[in-house]
Amino acid sequence: MAANPAGAASPAAVFDSPFRISARTDYAIRALTEMAASSDGPLVAQRISHAQAIPLAYLLHILTDLRRAGILRSHRGTVAGYELARPATSITLAEVIAVIERDLSKPTLEEISYPGAAAPLRDVWLAVRSSTSTILRSVTLADVAQGTLPPTVQALAVQPHPPPTEKASPLAQ
Repeated sequence: MAANPAGAASPAAVFDSPFRISARTDYAIRALTEMAASSDGPLVAQRISHAQAIPLAYLLHILTDLRRAGILRSHRGTVAGYELARPATSITLAEVIAVIERDLSKPTLEEISYPGAAAPLRDVWLAVRSSTSTILRSVTLADVAQGTLPPTVQALAVQPHPPPTEKASPLAQ
């Protein structure tokens, strides 16, 4: 068996890698969750920034995108700030991610194909995307803000992460 090239991750390391989301998406969901948890009416950006430790300038750009997408409303005047445009129970994490991660220049999985023996790999990536999407469509801002995640999400979150088998990671030597 061949050894891993210098710097290459072993299949075991890839399997155990954390799920990655962009800071922009993380900040957007945290900011919206802060609004969903508040009963104080519109929140000013400075309060959200402080409560969630999000850089204010970056947060303002995110809030603008969310307002343009119709997820937020902004108010000026004596009751200035931002608030959800719809009930938190009707805004899913998938919807927020779709607004924030709107890079249309990336090829979709449907546009990708692999030659030869790797051809079925595309279907694996489609299945991973489908599973992730199902979870993100099932969780609302209200679920996160109230700490009442759907039972299926709770079960997956506490499920032990099985170590890869030797068969699954022949290059991990």
